[in-house]
Amino acid sequence: MREVKSFCRFCLPFCGTTVTLDESGKVHKVRGDRDDLMTKGYACIKGLEASAAYYAKDRVLQPLKRQPDGSFAPIDLETALDEIAGKIREIAAQHGGESIGGFRGSGSLLNASGTSMLPAFLTALGSHKHFTTFTIDQSAKAVTMGRMGFWNAPRHPLHDSDVRMMFGANPLVSLTTSNFDMTNPTKRMKEARARGMKLIIIDPRRTETAQYADVFLQPYPGEDPTIAAGLIRIILSEGWEDADFCARHVADMDGLRAAVDPFTPDYVAQRAGVGAADLRAAAHLFAVECKRGSAAAGTGPSMSPHSNLSDHLIETLNVICGRYQREGEHVINPGVLRAREPKRAQVVPAGRWWDHGFKSRIGGYGMIGDEMMAGIMADEILEPGEDRVRCFISHGSNLANIMPDQRKTVRALQSLDLLVNIDPFMNETSRLAHYILPTKMGYERADLTMFYYESLYTQPYARYTPAIAAVPEGSEIVDDWEIFWGLAKRLGLELTYDGVPLDMSETPTTDSLLAIVARHAPVPFEAIKAQELGGIFEGELQYVEPAQEGHEGRFSLMPEDVRDELQQVLAERTTHGAYRSNGKSFTHLLTARRIRDVQNSVHRNVPAIRKRMPFNYAYLHPDDLAALGVDDGGRIEISSDAGAIPAEVKADETVRPGVIQMTHGWGSLPGKTDYDRDGANTGLLISTDRDLEPINAMPRMSSVPVNLRALQTGAGAARETHARIVEVQ
Repeated sequence: MREVKSFCRFCLPFCGTTVTLDESGKVHKVRGDRDDLMTKGYACIKGLEASAAYYAKDRVLQPLKRQPDGSFAPIDLETALDEIAGKIREIAAQHGGESIGGFRGSGSLLNASGTSMLPAFLTALGSHKHFTTFTIDQSAKAVTMGRMGFWNAPRHPLHDSDVRMMFGANPLVSLTTSNFDMTNPTKRMKEARARGMKLIIIDPRRTETAQYADVFLQPYPGEDPTIAAGLIRIILSEGWEDADFCARHVADMDGLRAAVDPFTPDYVAQRAGVGAADLRAAAHLFAVECKRGSAAAGTGPSMSPHSNLSDHLIETLNVICGRYQREGEHVINPGVLRAREPKRAQVVPAGRWWDHGFKSRIGGYGMIGDEMMAGIMADEILEPGEDRVRCFISHGSNLANIMPDQRKTVRALQSLDLLVNIDPFMNETSRLAHYILPTKMGYERADLTMFYYESLYTQPYARYTPAIAAVPEGSEIVDDWEIFWGLAKRLGLELTYDGVPLDMSETPTTDSLLAIVARHAPVPFEAIKAQELGGIFEGELQYVEPAQEGHEGRFSLMPEDVRDELQQVLAERTTHGAYRSNGKSFTHLLTARRIRDVQNSVHRNVPAIRKRMPFNYAYLHPDDLAALGVDDGGRIEISSDAGAIPAEVKADETVRPGVIQMTHGWGSLPGKTDYDRDGANTGLLISTDRDLEPINAMPRMSSVPVNLRALQTGAGAARETHARIVEVQ
């Protein structure tokens, strides 16, 4: 046995690891590396169980082709690429480039050499049909930047902030930043608290992060815009805003004041189910007692109704309190792998990029960057007409499992003339594909920490790892980029990779592509490779520069569409315990719950994880279980206006009564799911035929109205639960 240092590729922190390998290069054990510059020995169960994932029974080790009877047979890679390229050529010739689409999931977005290939391939074909997880996650942040504008310098960095306010974020479990540090998060939280940082948490559950809160608000789900508007109103009515910053950089303070005026503390308290005194305490702590530090939304608000409005109002709290770095301040993380640009103490005005350029044929949605909206992806496949998607490439995503409205998604994937799944596992999407092209997993390939997310680190950190593990014996698997390169070569396409045109006469290597990714680094790529643990590559120190002479850009805090959305919230008649959706009434609200054990649909095949999580539980307050007549461990049916699923319940006092929480990414294909074997797919409770946000078509994926029915009961008789009804006038 030998030990090698590397880093995990399962999620964003890229935790440093020490990997035990045998003489054949097989992974036997993984542990957190205490020498790692960022994570200092931290690693979660997903990373620690890597060997079980790498050698799982459902890993695909050679390309497979669907047979007429629905079974799969091995096919060598070159033949598979020949056949796929031939079919793409035929479809594109008959229907045009827009008939080809693709989706990038976490398996693509955490792969530095492969992730840029799908958009490059689609662009070369002349297709805009590029989708990613971003537009079913936190695309509200991009909408906020486009409608409000943004400060050209960073928010206050964590190390010298005296407060953090988090809406619907639990970074101690989800391992995303959510305005915090994702590397060894519990340790970082304790360090921040020890130096005096205050914490304000708004969440329907008293989460692991909320245990550290100075002020905790536990509202009904989906009331984030109500609370944010109420906090803004208190701050403005008390004169607690940064008046000088607002006078210099905000265009419409009067419009903001008028729009939030109806959101009085008493109204917000009654509607959101929080204490008026607690609301005021949160506003005072954020705006008066603390002067550095910002507010941010996690996936809770971003997946709930009015998600764009929620994010806009939460960022408005930062604007009116001036929570950004100013001229002369040190930019702690100017980035490593991306091109550095000056950071100026000025506003970049609202760009509303989606109003210009390509529009989708479904709903007329514009683009966010180079992406179309995932909320309309199934309709772009199913809806007849010119430019309907007929060929689809799924890269590093179990689309059939993780997308909202699972039935429609599966129906769309089944209707395709060609579905290619680039993924290591025989997952739900693989079972629907015409071709499955398996790829190397993290330790089997060379890699860099992901350049898309480097701004999320608290320091300018980057790290390279060589491939340290051998591919399984007898397998025919490749680096992801090789598949796209092979297809492009066969189709005579010219690929532009991360902004750099590739020489199509010479096959690249993984390292040559990573060198392109790292071309902007302050040190040569070879210098990054030479540092086994990576490094803090600050280069020349960067400071916030003064505004450009004559610059007049200002924040737009209450543009017309934001004001209209806020008026819609105000006009809603909210009856807690009797929620209306699609003409029906429901007693509870279902919210998404993150767990350490599973990353979306990945790791359900790991025995140690299945022992801890045999399926996705439904978490309810004990009072709700008593009202339902179900004991802890009993079974219930959860039904929405879109469908119904079974679940086993777990009592959880940290969950607000009237709320039910489940983890997404479980279940199998519709009609083929056994709850004891697969868990339940919450996407069956969500419809993408309605409830889509404007601009980004974000579906309602949390705060979903549901009814509960006992399937196995405790001491009480089987009955439907009747929640306490609270009407808000």
